[in-house]
Amino acid sequence: MDDAGFAAYVHIPFCAVRCGYCDFNTYTNTNFGVGASTSDFHESLATEIDLSSRRLGTSGPLTSVFFGGGTPTMLDSAQLVAVLGKLRDTFGIAPGAEITTEANPETVSEESLGELVAGGFTRMSFGMQSAVPQVLHTLDRQHTPGQVTRAVKWARKLGLDVSVDLIYGAPGESLADWRTSLAAAIELGPDHISAYGLTIEPGTKMGAQLRRGEIAEPDPDELADKYLMAEELLSDSGYQWYEVSNWCRPGHPSRHNLAYWQNKNWWGYGPGAHSHFNGTRWWNLKHPLSYAARLASGDLPVADYEELTDEERREEEIMLGVRLREGISIPAGTAPSTVGELIADQLIDAQAAFSGRIQLTVKGRLLADTVIRHLW
Repeated sequence: MDDAGFAAYVHIPFCAVRCGYCDFNTYTNTNFGVGASTSDFHESLATEIDLSSRRLGTSGPLTSVFFGGGTPTMLDSAQLVAVLGKLRDTFGIAPGAEITTEANPETVSEESLGELVAGGFTRMSFGMQSAVPQVLHTLDRQHTPGQVTRAVKWARKLGLDVSVDLIYGAPGESLADWRTSLAAAIELGPDHISAYGLTIEPGTKMGAQLRRGEIAEPDPDELADKYLMAEELLSDSGYQWYEVSNWCRPGHPSRHNLAYWQNKNWWGYGPGAHSHFNGTRWWNLKHPLSYAARLASGDLPVADYEELTDEERREEEIMLGVRLREGISIPAGTAPSTVGELIADQLIDAQAAFSGRIQLTVKGRLLADTVIRHLW
């Protein structure tokens, strides 16, 4: 490991309610036992941080830290600050590093956010998802639109950067509903807005509803229309896309997520968390109790790992880099006819291609997977 540092992801697996679309490693049970309950889970994370430092040796400072989930704010602010402090004491944190936690709006107060700021957090990512009560109900979200407004105002008052997440394509959501949600998000004035098209995964509540015929798959054409609406309204309001599903005000991209898309190094802490260092990937045991038990035995909670081949690393760099606004250099060995076809289909910018780069057009963003397959 060199002195360039690395990013840290901390997975908090607890949620008050499991949303119908969620296929993340999350649990509504908050008391699995020693080291795997909301009361002492932070102690397991501290143990994993210690064990990781022995494995890494000289590591350089943390370039960003991101607490995700689940709902990290199911832990109290003092616990989150303690974990951040453990990371700081163990690895150091680079000056000006971005320190983010996700939060559902109903799990924070002005007081709890103030404790996070005092402990070193710099950024909040709120799960807004929609501003339409009917859509929130369909998605099994627990907050009301008014609570998002309050949470963002508190965060702003405390000097935090703010991001909000939106989801489009929920069953029954109209184009007018989606416009309402976009307008409400813009009105909040966050630094960053993520907008993700709904995908219904097997094993989720919505997956079961789909199998029973109670809901339909999101319509691809409607999803495309909603994406184009997002691009129009957000760009008109001063937001610029920097990754296919992410827009920000100038100077406010998610630096932590950029570390993923730029294929940099990160260590993932917590149950089911994934890590990447120099072409090696590994992932932790998923269940909180198994995770805590492995740590208690003195071992890292790794479930398995893989060493990427040179070809796999090349493909991954293409897959991730193409999604970014700046794109990638045209991969070595790409036939001129392939580039010409992508230009003819209006999937990549012609001027950028003549300069040796692959940069997606708006149409290309809708069909990013198609572009990636051509380049592989």
